[in-house]
Amino acid sequence: MMTNLFSVFDPSTTIFNLSLNWLSTFLGILFIPYSYWFMPTRYQIIWNNILLTLHKEFKTLLGPTGHNGSTLMFISLFAFIVYNNFLGLFPYIFTSSSHLTLTLSLALPLWLSFMLYGWINHTQHMFAHLVPQGTPPVLMPFMVCIETISNVIRPGTLAVRLAANMIAGHLLMTLLGNTGPTMSMLLISVLLITQIALLILESAVAIIQSYVFAILSTLYSSEVN
Repeated sequence: MMTNLFSVFDPSTTIFNLSLNWLSTFLGILFIPYSYWFMPTRYQIIWNNILLTLHKEFKTLLGPTGHNGSTLMFISLFAFIVYNNFLGLFPYIFTSSSHLTLTLSLALPLWLSFMLYGWINHTQHMFAHLVPQGTPPVLMPFMVCIETISNVIRPGTLAVRLAANMIAGHLLMTLLGNTGPTMSMLLISVLLITQIALLILESAVAIIQSYVFAILSTLYSSEVN
């Protein structure tokens, strides 16, 4: 029985007080051996095409000043998040990306490393970013405050956006699923169609949120060069 609305998302499977549900984060490692097959599968061909498209897009966003190989980090980030999001759609698999513990652990070190790199190596460039071009002198102090606040809350918005979007759909599906036993056969048929539609929507959200997280991280990186 649920003690509260969000208790279904708690990592409650424990052995010797270890939260084993978090092991679902590492299930993506099982897909790595597929990339070493001599003859690539259809899955591998599709995945390679996706990675190539992402590489081209991230390379464009980073611009000519981007370091070689930096797209690999953002592609790996996208792959990690999309695997966790999709694994969470399967029954009895814990969705680690719906918790701020994981999303903040991804967003905060990325943002912090970008800030340290920018302020140490491109200090004047970072100061110039605080005042947008064409700002009247009277508004400059306010713009500096606004830009500083918007910069500081970036890791929080990245983390909350991913966690909230993942937990919202799962919560709706859980609530609808719990009403099933009390319904008539006709309403159960409608409920099943609704749940299938929600599952398709969640699959789209899983890809979109991974893409948004990776793209925003790339944009934040391109600003410090």
